[in-house]
Amino acid sequence: MSDVTRLIDAAAAGDPKAAADLLPLVYDELRKLAAARMAEEKAGHTLQPTALVHEAYLRLVGGQQSQDWDGRGHFFAAAAEAMRRILVESARRKQRERHGGNFRRVDLLDAEVAAATDDEQLLLLDKSLTRLVDARPQAAELVRLRFFAGLSVEEAATLIGLSPRTARRLWAFARAWLRRDMERAAGPAP
Repeated sequence: MSDVTRLIDAAAAGDPKAAADLLPLVYDELRKLAAARMAEEKAGHTLQPTALVHEAYLRLVGGQQSQDWDGRGHFFAAAAEAMRRILVESARRKQRERHGGNFRRVDLLDAEVAAATDDEQLLLLDKSLTRLVDARPQAAELVRLRFFAGLSVEEAATLIGLSPRTARRLWAFARAWLRRDMERAAGPAP
């Protein structure tokens, strides 16, 4: 059993020292996941990869309830899910009226172009992903790991326990399913 796996198990059992010792060992991997995810966000995003890692880590090991992770893969899948939730909450918060949700930043040269913002797309994706969980949970897990954790198909396949070939087919299905569902939810284009 590796040090990371041992510390994950101890942190899951509520050992605060293990949680503190775990962060330096997984920080670089979590930072890469967050940086990959944040690279897809629009420029000027107020949430930085470091803050995303810290917030996700606090949600994973800082809570009052003990977590039950089945090893390293499950821990990183939980980290990807925590990052997804943080980004969705941030997008929802920005859309609230008191946070300027009814105002859109518009470049004067592109003023006549009406397009959905990145936050709107993220919220549409979150709703569609929730519906995909009901239809095909394994496909939804693959999307979470690919989109929110920035893993390759092969890496995600290993974590889920699929062959790379099956994971590629499932990834193609999930992308098509989500695209169709998001287009339906967004309604007809103006």
